[in-house]
Amino acid sequence: MKFKLTIALVMLSLGIASAQMKKWTLQECVTYAVDNNLSIEQFELDLQNIEINESDAFGALLPNLNASTTASSNTGFSINPTTNAPTNSTNFNVNGGFNTNVTVFNGFQNMNRLRRAKMNALAAQYRLDDLKDDIRLNVALNYLNVLSNKESLKVFEAQFSVTEQDLKRTAELVEAGVVPRGDLLEIEATAANQEQQIVNANNLVLISRINLAQLLQITDYENFDIADEAFEIPPSDILDNSPKVIFDKALTFRNDIKLSQANVELAQKDLEISKGARYPSLNAFFNYGTRYSDVTVIPDRNGVPFTPSFKDQLWIFDGISYGAQLNVPIFNGFSTRNNIKRSVINVEKAKVQFEQDKLALETNVNQAYVDVNSSAKAYEAAEKTLEARRLAYNYSKERFDVGLMNAFDFSQAQSRVDNAEADVIRTKYDYIFRIKVLEFYFGIPISVN
Repeated sequence: MKFKLTIALVMLSLGIASAQMKKWTLQECVTYAVDNNLSIEQFELDLQNIEINESDAFGALLPNLNASTTASSNTGFSINPTTNAPTNSTNFNVNGGFNTNVTVFNGFQNMNRLRRAKMNALAAQYRLDDLKDDIRLNVALNYLNVLSNKESLKVFEAQFSVTEQDLKRTAELVEAGVVPRGDLLEIEATAANQEQQIVNANNLVLISRINLAQLLQITDYENFDIADEAFEIPPSDILDNSPKVIFDKALTFRNDIKLSQANVELAQKDLEISKGARYPSLNAFFNYGTRYSDVTVIPDRNGVPFTPSFKDQLWIFDGISYGAQLNVPIFNGFSTRNNIKRSVINVEKAKVQFEQDKLALETNVNQAYVDVNSSAKAYEAAEKTLEARRLAYNYSKERFDVGLMNAFDFSQAQSRVDNAEADVIRTKYDYIFRIKVLEFYFGIPISVN
């Protein structure tokens, strides 16, 4: 009785807590997981960093512009900036100017780096979307696991309710001397076993809820629960398509395939950048400068020496320089040649990886297709087994009620029904998940409707 009371209190507390919980649907769980997952947040930050790299690559195509100024004072021996003659005095000097240079040609390396940066940003987006796909599948699996455990709990509770009735009736028959006391003990053992099943089922529900909450990165486990709805096998015509059709469709939109293909293109662009180092590079520059010194002395129109003002000196002593610089690579210790060879190898490796990823996808699609068919047959077989077990149980119950079957054999018949019902629940949700996986490969969003 203490054990029953404990179970009742646990179930009551769970019921009260459940009434206060938000009931999460699968779509809400998927959306929340995608919006709040820390790994996704990290990937999004990486994407922002890659977009900054794209801005850097674009900036490398533009001329740079820098301004500088220097102010200094000298006391004692120095060189007069006007006459270049030695002097021993205190003077104040200002020098200033700006310069700009631009890469006119460097084997198209800067242009290819910009193109590569854009491709890398796209690849990072594919990587992020692929992570979201994986999270959606994991959420669906864990969500259906909670549903499966909840439904199993309901079955165990219903079975225990029937056993309690059998226990009460058998106790009355024992008191009346109709059946031996051993039958009552056997049913009591069955009831105790079912109570243990209920406790274990409650634990599985709790653990699966916690696992789903952790996947959503929700720490308030006690107030987290999913919507209590009855989910049946969803109608789906996915099996009307052959594995080849599903695979061909998956190739057009799967983010892992897009990422693998983007990696090939990135490797090819790296090869073009490496080859660009073999070409001469041409840079152009333009400089402007001017100065001021308080010891500057120049003659005026009448030949009288005077010191021009700060403004006048800036115009008098300014000057420009411009030109171009050509660099021709002749020998650099095989560095350029070896970098090109490495890039060629990386292109081949990326192509091999792309083919491996396509092969893996084809394998996964075929496996998912087989899993759907196998799980459908397993679910159908489990239902047939359950129907047969129930018929056998009803027949055993009729015999038990009239004293033609002992309690042990009757409990065995009931145990077989329990196991059959558990198999139906397990195969049902396994079938639902397998359908969702195959539909996911076909581009159908995750849902339970």
